[in-house]
Amino acid sequence: MPDKRGRVEPDQPWLCSCSRSGQGPAPCAGATAPSPALCPAPARPPAAAMSAPLGLLLLLLGLPGLLVGRPRYEPTWGSLDSRPLPAWFDEAKFGVFIHWGVFSVPSFGSEWFWWYWQKEKREPYVKFMEANYPPGFSYEDFGPLFTSEFFDPNQWADILKASGAKYVVLTSKHHEGFTLWGSKYSWNWNAVDVGPKRDLVAELATSVRNRTDLRFGLYHSLFEWFNPLFCEDATNVFKTRKFPTSKSLPELYEIVTKYQPEIVWSDGDGNAPDTYWNSTGFLAWLYNDSPVRDTVVTNDRWGLGSMCKHGGFYTCSDRYNPGHLLPHKWENCMTIDRWSWGYRRNAKLDDYFTIEELVKQLVETVSCGGNLLMNIGPTHDGRIALIFEERLRQMGAWLKVNGEAIYGTKPWRAQNDTVTPDVWYTFRPTEGKVNAIFLNWPISGALELGEPQAKLGETQVKLVGYKEPLKWIALGEKGMVIALPQLTLKQLPCQWGWTLQLTDVK
Repeated sequence: MPDKRGRVEPDQPWLCSCSRSGQGPAPCAGATAPSPALCPAPARPPAAAMSAPLGLLLLLLGLPGLLVGRPRYEPTWGSLDSRPLPAWFDEAKFGVFIHWGVFSVPSFGSEWFWWYWQKEKREPYVKFMEANYPPGFSYEDFGPLFTSEFFDPNQWADILKASGAKYVVLTSKHHEGFTLWGSKYSWNWNAVDVGPKRDLVAELATSVRNRTDLRFGLYHSLFEWFNPLFCEDATNVFKTRKFPTSKSLPELYEIVTKYQPEIVWSDGDGNAPDTYWNSTGFLAWLYNDSPVRDTVVTNDRWGLGSMCKHGGFYTCSDRYNPGHLLPHKWENCMTIDRWSWGYRRNAKLDDYFTIEELVKQLVETVSCGGNLLMNIGPTHDGRIALIFEERLRQMGAWLKVNGEAIYGTKPWRAQNDTVTPDVWYTFRPTEGKVNAIFLNWPISGALELGEPQAKLGETQVKLVGYKEPLKWIALGEKGMVIALPQLTLKQLPCQWGWTLQLTDVK
């Protein structure tokens, strides 16, 4: 019978046809699709058409979306790719990624736990399950253990604010198919019906918006490892489209309409083309008629072959850091844990990047025109582990001093120095300031820069966080040498990288 959200609930979880074998969720082969009665009808985006009198009235009122000159985008890549990227994204530079889901319960090895345990049957994962869980324990049995009892969205928001990030992206649904909100299209495989019995997306979105100035974004996996509808479509070489029309696309319309994320971070095409997912149709609605049409940004993972070719900003791969300028806006999504995006109980201290390494990632990325999306993995009970909190707060402390060399900057003519390693440049065009961010303080106290050419009587050099101007010597076309102040460790503006502001240099 229908539940309180108007859904028709089966007697058993929808994935039971894949997972009640006693061995956990089975691979797609042999999966049985749920009864059509249990599959909701495809969601339809809000109607774009309206009566002429109403349309004229709204036009006269000047409501968004109906202003003269607003472009309409067609559901083609040529049209969609012509949409200018909203300026806020390039100015933001730094965001936090949050990978959280049922995979946080075993918290072993990787957020791809099911795949490595059931699909590839990797020995460490199989032995882990044999040693710690009873025979017949399935992946869906982890669902009730995703309790989130310590999840405090206000605390999370405060930590995010302290990080200096300008946006956050939460995994609303990873490849396991478990949604962190009570989706009408996920049956009871979601956080409202199983585990925490809470709308985790809504709670975090509210806290972030009430307590910070961060933009709120949502990650969404297109495919699901063991959903029988996707398995059936894959068996049919994607000539059928039961899964996207009844599950994936309705979810996308649902999260945009309900939570209004300003980043829609798509992932997991399942080796299916964008035509299978109807990605261009969804994006046309998102850019034309959705409640976030003016500010939303999207990435490039909308179907096999679309990555690094189509979308608002490019990711190209996980941990993508080309080290040079690209003609298109890009993002380096990476994770503080070197090996996993989700929380791992078996991680060691040296598995985590140090703050020095993370600052270097940020500086390199921004100097080359990218944004850094730095990932953390909370625990199954809703905590941000102390190692992640420490790294976030350390990054925030660094940005509090050096933020003007990061936020709102543009790449300079040189991205890094040709003489001294680990010196990276950014530029503030409106102020004419070149920022030289150096990651190693020279023992000699003299920093040689091979790229900026100083002008006698005009160039000024300032160490951000230090009051007095610095002395320098011009080397003509070979650059300049800057005399750094002699400071104790406590007198340094920060601990992990420093910014020189150069004015009137070529």
